[in-house]
Amino acid sequence: MKILAAVRQGALPAAILLLVVLMVVPIPAFMLDVFFIMNITISLAVLMVALNAEKPLDFSSFPTVLLFATLFRLGLNVASTRIVLVHGHTGSAAAGHVIEAFGSFVIGGDYVVGLFVFAIIVIINLIVVTKGAGRVSEVSARFTLDALPGKQMAIDADLNAGLITPDEAKKRRVDVATEAEFYGSMDGSSKFVKGDAVAGLLILAANIVGGLILGPVSHGLTIAKAAQTYTMLAIGDALVAQVPALLLSIAAAAIVTRVKSEKDLAGQIGSQFGSARTWTPVAVILTLLGVLPGMPHFVILPLAAAAGFAAWKLHQIAKRPVPVPPAAPVEAPDPSKIGWDEVSETMMVNLDIGYGLVPLVDERRGAPLMGRITGVRRQLSKELGFVVPQVRVRDDINLPPYIYRVMLGGVCIGEDQVSPDEMLALDTGQAFGELIGKKAKDPTFGLDATWIATGDADVATGQGYLVVDSGTVIATHLNHALGANAGDLLGADEVQSLLDELKERAPHLVAALAPLPLTALATVLRGLLSEGIQLREFRRIAAAIANAAQRTLDPLEIIELIRPDLGALIIAKLAGVREPLRVMTLEGGLEQLLGQAARNEPGRHVIEPELGRRIVDALQAAAQPLIAEAKPFALVVQPAIRVAIRKLIRTVLPDTPVMSFFEVPEDKAVEVVAIIGGHAQQQALAA
Repeated sequence: MKILAAVRQGALPAAILLLVVLMVVPIPAFMLDVFFIMNITISLAVLMVALNAEKPLDFSSFPTVLLFATLFRLGLNVASTRIVLVHGHTGSAAAGHVIEAFGSFVIGGDYVVGLFVFAIIVIINLIVVTKGAGRVSEVSARFTLDALPGKQMAIDADLNAGLITPDEAKKRRVDVATEAEFYGSMDGSSKFVKGDAVAGLLILAANIVGGLILGPVSHGLTIAKAAQTYTMLAIGDALVAQVPALLLSIAAAAIVTRVKSEKDLAGQIGSQFGSARTWTPVAVILTLLGVLPGMPHFVILPLAAAAGFAAWKLHQIAKRPVPVPPAAPVEAPDPSKIGWDEVSETMMVNLDIGYGLVPLVDERRGAPLMGRITGVRRQLSKELGFVVPQVRVRDDINLPPYIYRVMLGGVCIGEDQVSPDEMLALDTGQAFGELIGKKAKDPTFGLDATWIATGDADVATGQGYLVVDSGTVIATHLNHALGANAGDLLGADEVQSLLDELKERAPHLVAALAPLPLTALATVLRGLLSEGIQLREFRRIAAAIANAAQRTLDPLEIIELIRPDLGALIIAKLAGVREPLRVMTLEGGLEQLLGQAARNEPGRHVIEPELGRRIVDALQAAAQPLIAEAKPFALVVQPAIRVAIRKLIRTVLPDTPVMSFFEVPEDKAVEVVAIIGGHAQQQALAA
C-alpha cells in the first residue's frame, strides 16, 4: 500500500515533467505513436467517466484533468511538428504509423479531402460543442453563485429545526461550496478547449507552410511533391490531435449539461425514453412516411416496424406487476421494554409552539421564524463569546394553538402568546392615539402593546408605535431569555472548545489553567455569565483565572478574586470612555451593619427578610427614573456584602450589576445618583 501511495503521489509530477520533455527533447517516431494512442485512451476514459457520473460533482476533478489532457495534446503537437518538419521528406511514415494511418486511411490519401474533413471537425468542436458547453458553464456558474446564500440559509434552517445533524449540515455546506467552485472552474476550463481548437488550426497552417518552405529549399523536393507530402502529414497530425480534443469537448458538454439524478446518463436517458407512449407515435408517423410514393420504403418501413415492436414490448413490460420484495418481519414492540429515546432529550434548547404557529416555520411560506432564530444564535454567540447551542423548533399538541414556550435544559424560561396573522404595535413612550385591536404586553420588555391587522401597520407607525411581526416577537423573546440564562448554555464541551481555540494563540496560558479542573473552570465561567460578564475577551479572563487559581481552586472564591481584574469589562456596557459611571451606594451605617452580619456568619450571606424588603423597595424607587430614561447604572458596595446584595436584588433588578469598590477602575469618573439608606431612604428603612 505504501508503494502504491508513493507511486500515486509521484505520478502527477512525472506527468508534468513528461510534458516539458515532449516540448523540448526530440523523441523517435515509435514513442510518438505510443503517446498518440495514450492520448486517445485518456480522452476515451475521461468521456466514459463523464457519461457514468450521476451528478457533476462525482467528477469534481474534471477541470484539472481537462487542463492536463489539453497540455499533453499540445505537447504532442510540438513533438510531432518537429518530426514532420525534420523528417517529412523521407515519406508518409516519417512521423510514425498513427499519423500515416490518419493521413492515408481516414482521409483516403487525398489531402484536399483531408483539409475539408479537418475543417468540419474543427467547426463541430469549436462552434457547436465547445461554444455551447462554455455558455452552459458560464450560466451555471453565475446561477450557482447567486443561489449560494439561499442554500446556506436553507441548511441553517434545517439545522435549527432539528431536521439534520451538525455533521450532516457540515457535509451539505461543503457540497454547496464545492459545487460553486466546480462550476466556476468549468467556466474557466472551457476556454482551454476553445484555445486548443484554435491552436490546432494554427499548428496545421504552420506545418503546411513550413513543409512548403523546407521541402524545396532543404531537401530538393518539387513544390507539388512537398505540398503532397507535408500537407498529408500535417493533416494526419491535426486529425490525430482533434479526435481526442473532440472527445474531451463532448465530455465537458456532458458534465455541464447534466441534471442531478440517482442514475448515470445512460440510465437517465433510458428511463425517460423507455415508454410506450414515446415510441407508438414514432411508429405510426414512420409508417405513414413509408407508404408515400417515392419514399425509400425498404429503409423507412423496417425502422417503423422496429419502433412499433419497441412500443409493444414496453407496453407489455409496463403491464407486468412490480415485484414487491418480502418485507422483513417486524417484531412486535415489547410493552415491558423502555428505550432511551423515550426518556432522553438530545437538544438543550427547544422552542415549543402550538399548532396555530406552525405556518411560521413552514418552508413553503419561507419559514420566517427559522431565519430569525439563526440570526439570534449568531448574534448571541458573538456577544457571549461561545457558540450558542442550536434551537430545535417542535410543535406541541398539548399547547394552545398560539402559545409558544422556550425550554432550556427541560425548564421553561419563557412563555407567551402571539397572533401569526397580525402585527404587534409597541408603545415605546412616544406613541399617541388609540389603536383598534387586542391589548397585550410585550413579552420581552413588558411594554404596552396592541395586536393590529397587517394593513394598519403604516398607520400605527405614523402614530409613533414600533410595529413588529409575530416571528420577530418570538425571536426577540428567545434572545432575551437565552441571554438572561447564558450561564446555563455553557457546558463542559463549550469550555473545552474555548480552551482549544485559545491554545492555538496562547498555549502557555492554557497550560497555566491545568491545575483547575474543567468542571471548576466551567463553574467559574457560568458564574461570570450569570452576572452579565461576557466571554468575548476570554484570553483576559483566562489570565485572571490562572492567577487566582494559584491561591485557591474554589470556583466561588475565584469569581470574587478575578472580578477586580475584569472591572473595565463590566463597566464597558454601562458608560462610555468619556462618560462618568452612574452608581448607587448604600449609606455607611447600613453598609457597616450588613458587613458585620456577613462577618458573623461567613459564607451564608444572610440578610434579615424585613430589612431586605426595605432595601429592595428603596433601590427600585431610586432606579425607576434611570430605567425610564434608559440610563445604565451599577450598585457599588463593600466586597464582603457584594454576593449577598446580588442575591437580594437579582429577581427585581436582574440587569443591574452589583460591583465592589475594588472593581471600579481608579481613573474612571463616578457619578453617585442615589445613596440607599441616606435621607429619605434612611427614613424608609427605619419605618
